[in-house]
Amino acid sequence: MKIAVLGGDGFVGWPTSLHLSNEGHDIHILDNLSRRWIDTELGVQSLTPMDSIQERTRIWYQETGRRIHFHLIDLARDYDLLKGWLASERPDAIIHFAEQRAAPYSMKSDRHKNYTVNNNVSATHNLLNAMVETGLDAHLVHLGTMGVYGYSTVGAAIPEGYLPVGIDTMAGETVKQEILYPANPGSIYHMTKCLDQLLFQFYAKNDGVRITDLHQGIVWGTHTDQTRRHVQLVNRFDYDGDYGTVLNRFLIQAAIGYPLTVHGTGGQTRAFIHIQDSVRCIEIALKNAPRRGERVKIFNQMTETHRVRDLAELVAKIAGAKVAYLPNPRKEAAENELVVQNEQFMALGLDPIRLAEGLLSEVVDVAKKYAYRVDRSRIPAVSAWTRDIAPTLDRDPEGKALKSVS
Repeated sequence: MKIAVLGGDGFVGWPTSLHLSNEGHDIHILDNLSRRWIDTELGVQSLTPMDSIQERTRIWYQETGRRIHFHLIDLARDYDLLKGWLASERPDAIIHFAEQRAAPYSMKSDRHKNYTVNNNVSATHNLLNAMVETGLDAHLVHLGTMGVYGYSTVGAAIPEGYLPVGIDTMAGETVKQEILYPANPGSIYHMTKCLDQLLFQFYAKNDGVRITDLHQGIVWGTHTDQTRRHVQLVNRFDYDGDYGTVLNRFLIQAAIGYPLTVHGTGGQTRAFIHIQDSVRCIEIALKNAPRRGERVKIFNQMTETHRVRDLAELVAKIAGAKVAYLPNPRKEAAENELVVQNEQFMALGLDPIRLAEGLLSEVVDVAKKYAYRVDRSRIPAVSAWTRDIAPTLDRDPEGKALKSVS
């Protein structure tokens, strides 16, 4: 297939592009490289050294003889350019990663909130609009988030996208139907993913666009089979307080002797998936596309759940690190359960990599190997969800005063 990977220079987009290229697909990356500009804005770089996208694709061709094409397009701003590219290239499938993906970054300031909404929602709608206008019947696979469900405790497993409900009519009867699971976003970033869901539902119903929405958990891990083929193909590794996911931050903290920072009680339960499993799930989704006219197909793309404090203790035990409890910059419940249904991917053959099996190699092969590149001042999480929370985030575990970069 000819596959357009939107946001293919990013954390999940790059290994997905390599994986699908390795399977023989014709891969075209469309990206505005905004994630690299955000590195410059924040004054922090990936723990792993990253070459330019042009150099990365050159090395891939050198190693495999397979070309990955790169197109510099801003989906949120370059609508006519995007529409023209789709009309001329007519990909068989489109994988949509092209959104600002960090919840803390989306909450840094009013400017960051506006940017996240304008970039994410406009990118998604421009894409759907252009597909309809060009008559392109491509399968759209979107990388969403488990965060659309929120993290409240309801005493039941979260279904894969749709919730069966009964509605009492005026005639006294109960009508049964399935609705989107009620959205409960915890940040501006998560809110944009909830808005994506509504856009997908409309375009699937109104125009017959074939869409799969992947509600993904927190991705951990750095390497896939393809990124290991050459040092210059390495994936990015974010450890800073805005883009570093909780597990990656624990890993680098352990590697440099920095206390593992648990915010609040650590009772927040989160869903996780390894980066190798993430790209496998995307391939599975591509092979199981909905038919034209069907509703949006939704998968919960996760393999296990853990409480943050339990995760910290696991890493601390492996690496001999200490755990520090700090004020929580987020507005969320101190404790929550999280039970998630994920039978669809398991039924389609996913054999997941578990945290207990892969953490040690991440600590040794990645975190410790590149620890010399860490800027300790960028580790603390300083982006507060509300103005009244901000004053509580004045010091890090080493006793240093904190200052937000905005």
